[in-house]
Amino acid sequence: MLTIPFTTRMTIVRLSSGALWLHSPITATPARLEAVRALGPIRQIVAPNKFHHLFVREWARAAPDARCWAEPALAKRKPELGFDGILGDAAEPEWNGDLDQVIFGGTQVLPEAVFFHRSSRTAIFTDLIQNHDPTGETPVYRWLKAINRILAPNGESPRDWRLTVRDRSTARAALERILAWDIERVLLSHGICIERDGHAFVERAFAWLRK
Repeated sequence: MLTIPFTTRMTIVRLSSGALWLHSPITATPARLEAVRALGPIRQIVAPNKFHHLFVREWARAAPDARCWAEPALAKRKPELGFDGILGDAAEPEWNGDLDQVIFGGTQVLPEAVFFHRSSRTAIFTDLIQNHDPTGETPVYRWLKAINRILAPNGESPRDWRLTVRDRSTARAALERILAWDIERVLLSHGICIERDGHAFVERAFAWLRK
C-alpha cells in the first residue's frame, strides 16, 4: 500500500457441511488451488470490504459451484463484478450454523464485515485490526507502521482508518456485538495472528472507540 509492504492472508473455514468458506482470497496460483481443493469443495467466497476483492473472480472461475459475497459498500462500488449475494448484519443461511457476522459501519471509507467461527472461538478481521510482523522490515517501514499503531506486538486499529469513523454510535454498536462473542483466537489479514486471549486483544485494539 503506497509502496509500503503489506503481507495479506486468506482465511479458510471448513463448514460443518464439509464445504469451504474462503475469506479475503489472495491470488489463485495452481499450487494454492491444489492445496485448497484438497481440503474440500469451495462453496462460498467472501469479499469483506472494498479493498479485498481483487482475486474473488480468480477463485470463482476455479470453483464454478461457489457463490461470491460482497460487503454492501463493495457491491455498490463494483457492480460489474456481479456478486451472487450481499453480506448482511447477520450470518447468511449458507453458514449461520458455523459463523456469526456483523457489518462494522460508522465509516463511509471502509466499512467491513467481521466474522466469528463459533466452534474454534475465532474472530476474523480484515483491515480494522492489523498487527504487522516487524521482522525483515526496514527501519522506515517499522517506524511508519508503529506510528499508525499497526506494528506487532502492539497492533491495533490503524490510526488513519480511525479518522474516517464519523458515526461513532454505529461503530460502537458493532463493536459491542463483537465483544459479546467468546473470542479466544483472532485471525488477521495483515500481520501476526493472536492464538489466545483474543478477547482482550480486540478490546485493546478498539479502546479508542469506547472512550
